Amino acid sequence: MNETLQTWRIDAPGQTLVLSSTGGVPGAVYWGSALPAGEDLVALSRASVMDVTGGMIDALPPLSLCPEAARSFDGQPGLVAYRGGQPLYPRFRMEQADGQQFTCRDHDLGLALVITFEVLGDTLVGTTRLEAEEDLTLHHLAAPVVPGPQMGAEIVDFAGRWIGEFQPQSSRWRPGIHMREARMGRSGHEHPPLAYFPEMGATNTQGTVFAMHYGWSGGHVMYAEELADGRRQIQWGHATGTRPSGTVFRTAPLYLAVSDRGMNGCATTFQRLLRDHVVQWPAPQRPVHYNCWEAVYFDHDPEVLRDIATRVAGLGAERFVLDDGWFGRRDDDTSSLGDWDIDPRKWPEGLTPFIDHVEALGMRFGLWVEPEMVNLDSNLARAHPEWILGPSDQIEGRQQRVLDLSKQGVRDYLYRKLATLLANHRIDYLKWDHNRLLPIGSAAQTEGVYALLNDLRSAFPEVEIESCASGGGRIDAGILSLTQRVWLSDSNDASERLRIQHDAALLLPMAVTGSHVGPRDCHTSGRVHDIRFRAWVAAQRHMGFEMDPRELSDDEAQVLTEVTQWWKDNRDWMQRADILRLDSGDPSIIAEQQLAEDGAQFVVFAGKAAASSQIVPRPLRLTGLVAGTRYRIKLTNRGDAHHLSRGTPVLKSEALEVSGVYLMNHGLNLPWSFPDRMWVIEGTKL
Repeated sequence: MNETLQTWRIDAPGQTLVLSSTGGVPGAVYWGSALPAGEDLVALSRASVMDVTGGMIDALPPLSLCPEAARSFDGQPGLVAYRGGQPLYPRFRMEQADGQQFTCRDHDLGLALVITFEVLGDTLVGTTRLEAEEDLTLHHLAAPVVPGPQMGAEIVDFAGRWIGEFQPQSSRWRPGIHMREARMGRSGHEHPPLAYFPEMGATNTQGTVFAMHYGWSGGHVMYAEELADGRRQIQWGHATGTRPSGTVFRTAPLYLAVSDRGMNGCATTFQRLLRDHVVQWPAPQRPVHYNCWEAVYFDHDPEVLRDIATRVAGLGAERFVLDDGWFGRRDDDTSSLGDWDIDPRKWPEGLTPFIDHVEALGMRFGLWVEPEMVNLDSNLARAHPEWILGPSDQIEGRQQRVLDLSKQGVRDYLYRKLATLLANHRIDYLKWDHNRLLPIGSAAQTEGVYALLNDLRSAFPEVEIESCASGGGRIDAGILSLTQRVWLSDSNDASERLRIQHDAALLLPMAVTGSHVGPRDCHTSGRVHDIRFRAWVAAQRHMGFEMDPRELSDDEAQVLTEVTQWWKDNRDWMQRADILRLDSGDPSIIAEQQLAEDGAQFVVFAGKAAASSQIVPRPLRLTGLVAGTRYRIKLTNRGDAHHLSRGTPVLKSEALEVSGVYLMNHGLNLPWSFPDRMWVIEGTKL
C-alpha cells in the first residue's frame, strides 16, 4: 500500500461495504455486519493484503468490483467484450469517486466503467454501466463484484420447474466455478436469480448469512468462484451474449443482504425491500381474489359465471378475475393469442353486463391477458408474421409463439389493444401471463416488456398487474417494479404450495404472493386435500379461491368462509409482517412465524408435510420475540384436532401465557395430527 490509497465505506442498516483503491477499480476489502463508526479504513485495507509464496506470481492481482484479465487476474473477469472480432483487455484507472459512484476509464480503448451503489431500506444495491466511444460486442458485464464469505461452506441457490418452483439446492464451495445461467429469456423456474451464502452452522434463525438477488426479468448468469489462492468472488450479470452490439450497457441492480440472525435476516431484508421500495401500490389493502380458471377453463358461459360470482361473493371474495377464454375464438390453447377483442359468441353483450353483476355483489373485476404471445392461428399472426420472435420452424411452447417486443410497432399495437380494454371497462386488475420460454434469449425482449408495462402503468396507475409466467417463471425485483403481485405457482396443491411458499419467503413478502384455495381434487397433482388444509395454506399469503364453488359441501363452504374472514381480520398487519422461517427438530414440519412490524402480535403456521418419525410432535421453537416479555398464545383452529389426538396439551383447551425466552428456547407442544394438516397459533405481546 502507498500514499495513493483511497478508501470508502457504504453503510446500510446491518451491513457495511468497505472499498479501497490505489488508482484502479476499487475492490471490496470488507463486506459484512455493520462496522463501528470510527473504524480505521486504511488499517482494514492494509489488513486485507495476503501473503504470496512459491508457485504464484509475485503479487495477488486485485479482486476488484470488476476484475480485469489484463492485470493477471486468473479468475472470471468482470468484463468480456470484443471489437472487430478482437478481445478487449481494458486496464481501468480511477477518475472520479464520490463515495457511492465510481468512474474509471481506459482512454486507450475508449471505455468508461461507472459503478454505483445506493441504499434501499436495509439493502445495499449495486449497478455497473459500461460506456464505449465505438461499438463493441459485449459477452459479459458483471454487476459490482463482492467477495464470497471465507467461512462459508455452501452455496444455496434455487432450481425449479412448472408446479415445483423455488427448490433450494446446496453446493459446496470448492476450487473452480459454480455457474448458474438462465438462457431462455426470463428469470425462470429453472434458475431464479437468487442465492444465499451461509457461514458454517447457520440455520433459519441463527448464524451469519450473505444473500444476493439480481433484479432482472430476462436471462442471467451467476458465477461463484474459488480461486487457486483461496479467495472467492461472486458475479451476477445478464446471460452471456444476449445483448446486441452497442456503446452503452448496464447491468440490472444487484441487491445485497447480510444477516447475523440466520437466513431469516436476509429473507426479511428482501421482503421489506420488495414491499416498501420496489413495488408501487395503487391501493393499500389486498382484496380476496376469485379466479375462475380451474372452475370453467375456456368454457365461458355468462349465466354460469354469474352464478359462480354470486357464490364466491358469499364466501368472502372481493375481486373476480375472468381468466383465459374471453377473446378471439379462444376455445382452447391453439388459437387467438394476439387478437385481444371480446369474443361475441361467448359474450354477445360484451363484458360490461357481467362487470355490473360482479360490482353489484361488492367485488372488483380483473381480467387475464397474455400480451407477449401469439398463436399462428390468429388474425395478428396472419397479418404480421414479421412480428414473431425467432425462426419460422421453431419448436412451439403451449401451441404458441412470442411477439418481438423489441419492435416499437409491436408494443404500440399491444398498448392500443390493452388501453382500449382498460379505458372501456371497469377493470382494476390484469393477470399478465407468459406461458412459454423465449426461442431467443434477447435482453431487448425484456426491455421491451418493461417499456410496455411502464406505458400502461403511467396511463392507468390505478390498475394492479400480476406477473404470472406459467406460475413462478418470472419473479424478480425487475418485474415487481412494474407489477404488484406474482402468481407463485400453477400448483394449487396445498401440500406443494406449503413448501413452495416457505422457500419463496427467502425473497417474497406476503403482500405480493398470490395463493389460492384450489379444487378438492387437485388438477395438477391428482391429490385430494381437506378444505381446512387448503384454506389455511392459502391464508399464509395473498388469499384467493380458484375452484368451482358449486362443488363445496355446506361444511366446506362454512370452513372457507370462516378462514377467509380470519384472513380479512388480520390482513392489514400481516401484509406488513416479516415472514420468519422456523427451525424444526422434525423434518416433516414446515413452519413459519409472521411477526407484526411493531412486534405486538404474530401468527405461526405449522404445516405437517409428511408422517413424523417419532410418535408425538417435538416442541416447535419460535423466533424474533422479546426474551423478557410475556406472550399470550392460543391455538386458533383447535377444533380441527382429530379424535386420535387423545392427550391434553394445554393449547387444545385454553390460551397459554409464557415468556419469549421460553418460546424461543423450548417452544410449543402442539397436538398430534395427520400429514397434510396445519396448526395455526396466534400470539399477542402482553
